[in-house]
Amino acid sequence: MAPSRDTAVEDKLVQLGVARILEAIYEPEFLRCSYGYHRSIGARDAVDKLTVKLQFGRYNYVVEADIKGFFDHIEDHWMMRMLGERIEDGALLRLIQKWLKAGVLDTDGKVIHPVTGTPQGGIVSPILANVYLHYALDLWFEKVAQKRCRGEACLIRYAHDFVCAFEYREEAEAFYRALGERLRKFGLELAEDKTRIIAFERHRSQTSFEFLGFEFRWGMNRSGKPYLKRRTARSKLRNALAQFTQWCRENRNLRLSQLFEQVGLKLRGYYNYYGVSGNCGGLKEFYGQVVKLCGSG
Repeated sequence: MAPSRDTAVEDKLVQLGVARILEAIYEPEFLRCSYGYHRSIGARDAVDKLTVKLQFGRYNYVVEADIKGFFDHIEDHWMMRMLGERIEDGALLRLIQKWLKAGVLDTDGKVIHPVTGTPQGGIVSPILANVYLHYALDLWFEKVAQKRCRGEACLIRYAHDFVCAFEYREEAEAFYRALGERLRKFGLELAEDKTRIIAFERHRSQTSFEFLGFEFRWGMNRSGKPYLKRRTARSKLRNALAQFTQWCRENRNLRLSQLFEQVGLKLRGYYNYYGVSGNCGGLKEFYGQVVKLCGSG
């Protein structure tokens, strides 16, 4: 039997309250490398921090990584052990454990009951995800992996998408080998097609990688000095244009004044995220395609 609307609203309010409590406990604990699911910092902050690190640090190798089906593979017993490190309230822990075992609404609206996984889309899920990766990845990198390096090493993580940079190849390779084993301990698995080591030295202008919708590569400024270039990742540009095309088809009957207002809002949102130094060409390309689509619609 499906829960009543009042019950669903009640549950969301309780989740919101618990999320606020967990944020108050853990936000001071999270490391500076963690950017996902925070109120005050977001994806662009992670992109900007990585840019500064690479531009001014002695990093020559990048490990880009993504965790496969992250929300579906969080293990309850590890989650509860992690929470137990900072929380002594048994009633609160039991409530969270109940949510971890609860059904999840999938994209079709059908209730499914996974053996593992937090309720993705639930109000409390983001903070639980950050707690899990704080212990499984962030602390391990800072306390173990980074301390084994002679050269510079850094981690920038947004949700379960993260990049690590190293000064020396052998240290990047050692981290890459240890990473899979570390994540498997917590039931997690690397997405092989999205995880690799890249030589990212300043003279390698043809080498690039993607992070949070941006393509990173080295270029030369007017003074002949290397600088880090960022542009909209080609795949993200194609996806954005495909979504805009679909939106045009669904809203072609809007009055012109409404259409232009909505298009303006969409462009503003796109510019707010992708409007970084050096990405003028990417913004112009998107704008030109949007104008064409509006004209053909």
